[in-house]
Amino acid sequence: MSKIKIAVLGYGNLGRGVELVARKSSDMELVAVFTRREPSSVKTYGAKVYSQDEILAHKGEFDVLVLCGGSATDLPTQTPEFVKNFNVVDSFDTHAKIPEHFANVDKNAKVNNTVGVIAVGWDPGLFSLNRLYGESILENGNTYTFWGKGVSQGHSDAIRRIEGVVDARQYTVPIESALQSVRNGENPELSTRAKHLRDCYVVVKDGADKARIEHEIKTMPNYFADYDTSVNFIDLETLKRDHGGIPHGGFVLRSGESGENGETKHLIEFSLKLDSNPEFTASVLVAYARAAYRLAKKGESGAYSVFDIAPALISPKTPDELRKEIL
Repeated sequence: MSKIKIAVLGYGNLGRGVELVARKSSDMELVAVFTRREPSSVKTYGAKVYSQDEILAHKGEFDVLVLCGGSATDLPTQTPEFVKNFNVVDSFDTHAKIPEHFANVDKNAKVNNTVGVIAVGWDPGLFSLNRLYGESILENGNTYTFWGKGVSQGHSDAIRRIEGVVDARQYTVPIESALQSVRNGENPELSTRAKHLRDCYVVVKDGADKARIEHEIKTMPNYFADYDTSVNFIDLETLKRDHGGIPHGGFVLRSGESGENGETKHLIEFSLKLDSNPEFTASVLVAYARAAYRLAKKGESGAYSVFDIAPALISPKTPDELRKEIL
């Protein structure tokens, strides 16, 4: 059986993760990496590297293009543009802008008879599916999402931009008492501050004003001001030794009820504990690249989210195997 050929645009942590997943896949093959950097400077695990500028010259050589850029500036323009020529899948994760992003991709994909799968990862993505399942099955209830404990790369970068900071890691940490209250079926009303802590580990330049830096972190709007935040100053060696990974994860819970007067209680819980956020996200991207390929082979076109794709389409198993082995 011939393998599904995929290509990657962008070779950071996420692109590297896609290559590692493809190397272990039974039906996928990474045939090309496209980069904005000088191709000779990009070291892969064996995949050929080309300049992003020559990507159109390789049209027809792969089935799906996996877009591994960032959601802030890359994907809002890249996905609608590249779906004009390729089946694509991305990990766009700015929740509030997903409807706009979907519409932009859908318009170009339908005109060009391609498939664009957007917002694929664990949140949005797998967590989104579990919120949908929970709210559909337990219509009367409450949904809760907790993230962490894990490194927030965006928040860590925000700290690094403060004057005097050399490097930093920020962990999002669920508040255990809030999580337990949901698990107990108490259906609590939880504010932003009541659900998560921000735990920061910061390396500063010699002589830097630590009190100023701590104040700037704790009062930073949109990042830390709405949370209880701890700031721990450490040296660079400790940061590299103890905080060098990119772990993450979290929980989606649906607390609901049935019975004539709501006397019967139910709880649905889905959780992830990830050693590497980008490598796990890459695993989800590769699975949905398989779905993009299958949809395109059936003559489908347009934008798709995880809500629009049947679970069987992401599996390497045949429908008969799925019914026999998993159903």
